[in-house]
Amino acid sequence: MSSVRPKKFLGQHFLTDLKIAEHIADTVDVDAYANIPILEVGPGMGVLTQFLLKKGRELKVVELDFESVEYLKRNYSELENNIIEADFLTLDLATLFDNQPFVLTGNYPYNISSQIFFKMLDYKEIIPCCTGMIQKEVAERIAAGPGSKTYGILSVLIQAWYDVEYLFTVNPGVFNPPPKVKSAVIRMTRNNTKSLNCDEKLFKNIVKTTFNQRRKTLRNSIKPILGKGHPITEDELFNKRPEQLSVQQFIELTQMVKNVL
Repeated sequence: MSSVRPKKFLGQHFLTDLKIAEHIADTVDVDAYANIPILEVGPGMGVLTQFLLKKGRELKVVELDFESVEYLKRNYSELENNIIEADFLTLDLATLFDNQPFVLTGNYPYNISSQIFFKMLDYKEIIPCCTGMIQKEVAERIAAGPGSKTYGILSVLIQAWYDVEYLFTVNPGVFNPPPKVKSAVIRMTRNNTKSLNCDEKLFKNIVKTTFNQRRKTLRNSIKPILGKGHPITEDELFNKRPEQLSVQQFIELTQMVKNVL
């Protein structure tokens, strides 16, 4: 077997352009984190891996596809003992580098990219930087600000903890097989927020609940959380729709809701 067959059920679209792969690899070179280990998700045939190896940093890769794992073992001897054959979404990330910080990167499978970033948030204390390529639409959603039609759950939950950079767009023609959508490369770097100063579980619940009914004003969409017997204040914030609120306003909203529960 000289190459790996892309598998639709794994959302595999193998990047074939080496220059773009090198550009993606270079996104991990953030000054503050230039020497910490790297974890690559879904290396496939190693098109990105080969450039990450040149960084001279500790590198581990997580790959679910057994064909890709065998290919990597045969062609990248430098990865010996650093290939993790597993589903990234089920891993305890704290164990990979002995609970030390690492940069997360990859050409992420489009069908689970949002889940990957929700997992990143669960480990935000040891993932100070996350880069990589995803579906353009998802990248725009993550980077969007208040007032945008693409601003939503991912935007708020990620921007609460990370500064987001939309770096560049990648066209379908540089993949095998070509996806039906454009792709984009982004970088998320931890901001200075140590705590949201609110009930973070409630914050997440409010963000998800209100955006799932984004056409309604907060006064109406937040009722399932408040339940009966908890009147909503007359604060003008409740007259807005979720896409109009900044991260800080969602924090304020959470504090208000918490006070009446």
